[in-house]
Amino acid sequence: MGTIEVVIGDITRQEVDIVVTAANESLLGGGGVDGAIHRAAGPGLAEAGARLAPCEPGQAVATPAFDLAPVRHVIHAVGPVWEGGEHGEDEVLTSCYVESLRLAEELGAKSIAFPAIATGIYGFPTGRAARIAVAAVRSLPVVDRILLVAFDQETFEALTRSL
Repeated sequence: MGTIEVVIGDITRQEVDIVVTAANESLLGGGGVDGAIHRAAGPGLAEAGARLAPCEPGQAVATPAFDLAPVRHVIHAVGPVWEGGEHGEDEVLTSCYVESLRLAEELGAKSIAFPAIATGIYGFPTGRAARIAVAAVRSLPVVDRILLVAFDQETFEALTRSL
C-alpha cells in the first residue's frame, strides 16, 4: 500500500494526478469544494460533466481536468445527503471512495486527492465521515499516494484521528 496523508488546504492546489470532487447528481458544479474545483478547472468541466449526468449517489465518473493542471482528471463522486444515518448513508459514502479509487486505477493514476465528501451542505457528520473515508481508502490499495484534503481545522483533526 502507498501512503495516505492528511493535509489542510485548497484541494485545487494539490499536485496529484486526480482530484475528486464532491459532486451533485447534475455534475454541473455547485457550492463548496465542488464550486472551487469547477472554478479552477474552467467551463469545460461542467460541459464534460453534463454529458455524463445524472450520476447517482455512491457512484463516480471521471472527466478531464481541463485548466486544473497538473491534475489530469477530475473524478465526480456523488455523496449521500445525511438523513440521520439510518438510510444507508454510510454505505453510499463508502462507495464514493471505493468507486473513485477504482476509476483512478483504471486511469493509471499514481496520486489522488479527496475532499471530505458529503460533510458540507450534505450534512454528513465530520467524525463519522472521516472514519468512513479512512477505512474505504485503506480497503483498496491501488494508488501510491492518497491525500485526504481538509478544508478546515475540524475536518483536519477528524481525519488525522481516524488515520
